[in-house]
Amino acid sequence: MRRLAAEGLGTAMLLVAVIGSGIMGASLAEGNSAIALLANAIATGCMLYAIITVLGPISGAHFNPAVTLAFYLRGQMPGRDVPLFVAAQVAGAVLGVWVAHLMFALPVLQVSQTMHRTGAAQWFSEAIATFGLLFVIFGGLKHREEAVPVLVALYITGAYWFTASTSFANPAVTFARGFSDTFAGIYPGHIAAFIAVQIAAVFLAHVILRPLFDDR
Repeated sequence: MRRLAAEGLGTAMLLVAVIGSGIMGASLAEGNSAIALLANAIATGCMLYAIITVLGPISGAHFNPAVTLAFYLRGQMPGRDVPLFVAAQVAGAVLGVWVAHLMFALPVLQVSQTMHRTGAAQWFSEAIATFGLLFVIFGGLKHREEAVPVLVALYITGAYWFTASTSFANPAVTFARGFSDTFAGIYPGHIAAFIAVQIAAVFLAHVILRPLFDDR
């Protein structure tokens, strides 16, 4: 239960940062999307460093069904725990969205109308973003385990800028952002394709990264 609570709380806090900084950034940027995205990226990276550092010793700090699946494929996650982790992550993500809405006095229940997050370039970007996230996680665990919080935070902060999709790289985050009609939202009709590509990238990463980082 402690592990599930850590996964739910950590994912909730991640979404508070993603949605909250998007709202604040868009509000203060006065139409300058670059400034809003910069604020969004920095806040998300900072939160990732904090929650991975604090909650990693409890649950492993997945906060992401793609990461949980990747650990399962590597034989480092019991199969019975996978659906429980994913459920906690998804529930935490949606809760985090609602908390962010409450902080900014917005309607709690929303459906995103952000329509531009679709198409081949966006989907390819999500594959790259998810692959890269797993690359820094498992590479970090192999070579410098204590650096993983920094590696993940820096990678996602950068990937907000070098991927066309702004690097969701997380099925739970993708699903929850469909319930926020704000800067960081995604139209619900575009969610399934994002998640499918993210999951496919996990299997691709498993094939490529395991022989690269595993001594067995």
